[in-house]
Amino acid sequence: MSAIHAPPTRVARPVPDTQPLLIGPRVALAMIGFGGLAVLGLWWKDTAFVYGWAGELINAGRITGLLCGYTVVVLLALMARIPALEHGVGSDRLARWHAAGGRYTVSLAVAHTLLIIWGYALQAHDGVVDQTKVLLLSYPDVLMATVALGLLIGVAVTSARAARRRLRYETWHLLHLYTYLAIALAFSHQFATGADFVDLRARVLWSAMYVLVGGLLVWYRVLTPLVVLARHQLRVAAVVPEGPGVVSVVLGGRNLHHLRAEAGQFFRWRFLTRELWWAANPYSLSSAPNGTTLRITVKLAGDHTAALARLRPGTRVLAEGPYGAFTARHVLATRSVPKMLLIGIGIGITPLRALLESIPAAPGAMTLLYRARRPDDLVLAREIEQIAYRRGAHVHYLLGPRGRRAEHDPLSAGRLRELVPDLARHEVYLCGPDEVTGQLSRTLHRLGVPRRRIHLESFTF
Repeated sequence: MSAIHAPPTRVARPVPDTQPLLIGPRVALAMIGFGGLAVLGLWWKDTAFVYGWAGELINAGRITGLLCGYTVVVLLALMARIPALEHGVGSDRLARWHAAGGRYTVSLAVAHTLLIIWGYALQAHDGVVDQTKVLLLSYPDVLMATVALGLLIGVAVTSARAARRRLRYETWHLLHLYTYLAIALAFSHQFATGADFVDLRARVLWSAMYVLVGGLLVWYRVLTPLVVLARHQLRVAAVVPEGPGVVSVVLGGRNLHHLRAEAGQFFRWRFLTRELWWAANPYSLSSAPNGTTLRITVKLAGDHTAALARLRPGTRVLAEGPYGAFTARHVLATRSVPKMLLIGIGIGITPLRALLESIPAAPGAMTLLYRARRPDDLVLAREIEQIAYRRGAHVHYLLGPRGRRAEHDPLSAGRLRELVPDLARHEVYLCGPDEVTGQLSRTLHRLGVPRRRIHLESFTF
């Protein structure tokens, strides 16, 4: 095991007591719902109801098109890295909302296309195929919207769980960028043929919505990382092997405590080398921030992560963040019982190692379960043991093959009862692959842990 380069004996700088502006899940959903009602109001105001199949289909096509135009803005806002949302809702939940919203958006776009074609075909007493040709050949904006629809469907297909498992994060991220092109193409289509935008006021308000969200995207995803780079001068300080296929990257800079990073959070890191500059990948902090250095620990699972092992000290770094509500502050705000159970699966141990170091807890009140396949896969074990000794925490290494066919699942209900007899009296924090943490969350609930005491941090994109 490598030497400890972030000594657990160092006292982490306390997080400032001032609370940033937060938008919680209920408020965020209420804002989204209010916007949806406003879109329905816009449709209702400018709708001339025509009875008969043709009129009803056309009206249905209009409302699905308007809602699609609105939901793409919501999708962009959810991923704009707005701090009030990232800290109030949590990046993991925002990502789930974004994924679910993406499915709704594509469904609305497809429904809009089919309903409009069918409605106009009935109105013109024409066939669906012939009407499709007329729309495509006679209206250039319709052709652009068709391209946009194809791009959205392509992004949706590559974002499906089965496809995503076969893609590298970098490939998935690059394909996802085509969403912006699809939105730009569809926007011109809305104004060119949308009957709801004949009124200048409707055009101004609709455009303002897009401009506002676009401005937030540019500010938080482009300009803010550049400001962080200029202000804090983040650079790679060291790259340290931690075990087979795992390295830690230590980063230094100026006045890092002003980043307000907390243990359990993550940044999206863009290392400015020829290989890595174009991709911003999310990695959790693997030690509590101390005001002078930050550290991430990464499993080398692809071309991007393999390149991290070749980083040289002095490499400049762009960082977006910090993000995530998986923090000691969140623990203190939500904890309803004095005991805590941390469960890390694989490289998901990294934010939990940082939390183990920083969460306020009495000696003996904290237990860490570390799931790995082999002893060689136990990353940061020496640091974890030193922290646990100092804090009086219990640590259990659970080794064995993954998969449902394994004869002895180290995270089975029986094994959990054996390791933590008073399991129902714990606040539980999980981090690891979605398929594992999802199943484990259900197991914990069956064992008596209320859902409000089970906190998940996804470790997949």
